[in-house]
Amino acid sequence: MHFPISGATISSPWLIGIGLVVGILGGFFGVGGSFLAGPALYALGLPMNFVVGTDLAHIMGKSVVAAKKHRALGNVDLKLGLIMVGGTLVGVELGAQLVQVLKRLNLTDLVLGGVFSTILIILSLFMAWESIGALRMRRLIATGRIKTIKRDRIHFTAVVKKVQALRLPPYVSLPASGITKISLWPILAVGLAGGFFSGLLGGGAGYIRMPSLVYVLGVPTHVAIGTDLFEIIISAGYGTVSHAIKGNVDILIALVMHTGAAVGAQIGAAATEKFHGPWIRLAFVPLPLLGAGLLLWELFHRGAMKL
Repeated sequence: MHFPISGATISSPWLIGIGLVVGILGGFFGVGGSFLAGPALYALGLPMNFVVGTDLAHIMGKSVVAAKKHRALGNVDLKLGLIMVGGTLVGVELGAQLVQVLKRLNLTDLVLGGVFSTILIILSLFMAWESIGALRMRRLIATGRIKTIKRDRIHFTAVVKKVQALRLPPYVSLPASGITKISLWPILAVGLAGGFFSGLLGGGAGYIRMPSLVYVLGVPTHVAIGTDLFEIIISAGYGTVSHAIKGNVDILIALVMHTGAAVGAQIGAAATEKFHGPWIRLAFVPLPLLGAGLLLWELFHRGAMKL
C-alpha cells in the first residue's frame, strides 16, 4: 500500500501486526512501545523523521486504551502524571526542535538511529542487572535470611532514598504511589527527560519514563506502568501536533497501525495483574535489545547500499 504523505510503500497487514504486538507489549510494560515500533517502521523503509512523528501519532491512540484499562485496575497516579506534564511538554518541544536541526543537516537517520540504539542497549542491560538483584532479594526474604520488605519494592534503592530525602521545596505527597513527601523538582526532571526523548526519538519515551519512575522516584512497578501510559497520552499528543506542523507525521500509517494496537493494549494491560514487579521488569529486558538490533541492522544495510 502506498502512503502519499511520506511517499512510503508498506504492506497494511505488516502495519496492523506491528500495532498489535506493540499494543500488547505497551499495555503490559507501561510504555508506548516505540522501542519496537520505531525500529520496525524504519526497517520497513520509512524515513527516520517520519518514523518519529508517525510513531507518536500511533502510540497516542494506543495509550488512551491502555491507560483507561490501568485506571480501572487502580494503577494510575493521576496527581503524579499531571505534575509531570509541565516538564514533559517542554521536553517534547526541545526534542522536536532538535529533529528539525538534524533534518536541515541531513543527519536524522544516522544520529537518531545511533542514539536510539545506544539508549536501548544501556537500558536493557541496566534493567537486567536490577531485576535479577530484586529477584535474588525476594529469594533471601523467602528463606528468612533478611527481613521482609514490601513485595513490589525495588532492589535499586540508593538513588530513590536520596531523591525522596531531597530538601528542595516545594514538596508534594503522592498517596497513590505510597510516597508521603517528595520535592517537586525531581518529578519535573523525570517529565522533562521523558518528553525530550519522546520529541527526539518518537513514541511516548516510556522506555525512559517508566524506569525513571521506578528507579528514581520509587514508584511501585504496577503504578509506574499505568501512570506512564497516562503521561504518554499527553507527551505523544503534544508531540504529534508539533511534528505534524513540521511535516513529520504520516497519519494514514498511524491509523492503520492503531487498528491492531487498540486490541493489543487491552490484552497487555490485563496481563499485568498476573505478574509481580521484578518479573515484569525482567521480561522487558530483551525487547529494547530487539529494537536496537533492528535499528543497527537497517542503518548498516542502508549505509552499505549507499556504498
